[in-house]
Amino acid sequence: MARVADLTRHHWQGRWHPEGGYHSYDRCIPIVATTLEELREHGPAGPAFWRFGRDHRQPLLDAIGNARRDAYLARRRQAAREDQRRREDREAAQREARRPACAGCGQKFTDARWEAIDYTRDWSTRQSHPHLCEGCQDRAVAAQAQAEADERERQEQERLRQEAEEQAAAQKAGGWLSRFCT
Repeated sequence: MARVADLTRHHWQGRWHPEGGYHSYDRCIPIVATTLEELREHGPAGPAFWRFGRDHRQPLLDAIGNARRDAYLARRRQAAREDQRRREDREAAQREARRPACAGCGQKFTDARWEAIDYTRDWSTRQSHPHLCEGCQDRAVAAQAQAEADERERQEQERLRQEAEEQAAAQKAGGWLSRFCT
């Protein structure tokens, strides 16, 4: 078996990756050998198989696999997931730092409110009080409507008072002429 391994080295020998600590067997044939004595002693599921290039016997699935490479790739995937999670956390923190707060009560805007106050090309959908949260905006709109109603009422009272003064003045003026007529 050692003589066959030496003669076929170019077919099965992998390339060493020192940064990952594993051999890459791309474009290589995994050659596994055993003897009947080893099979009788350990069985087909036991450590009866020798993969060319390794110094010990293994179960068949371990002999044809590449455990070091699998572990290296799993570590890289885990590191990539952790990097992604850290990046998402950093982006979420930056987004929260940009989140506006209500000028009235100081409460941070909800995502829906933040989206609603964004200026769009359609000016008809623009918010009346973009610096206030929904609750403060509702109160401000109600106060504005009440102030407008109060102003209309005041103007109506002023108009009625002026009409009454004009009628009184006309009546007084008409009353002076009537003194001479009687």
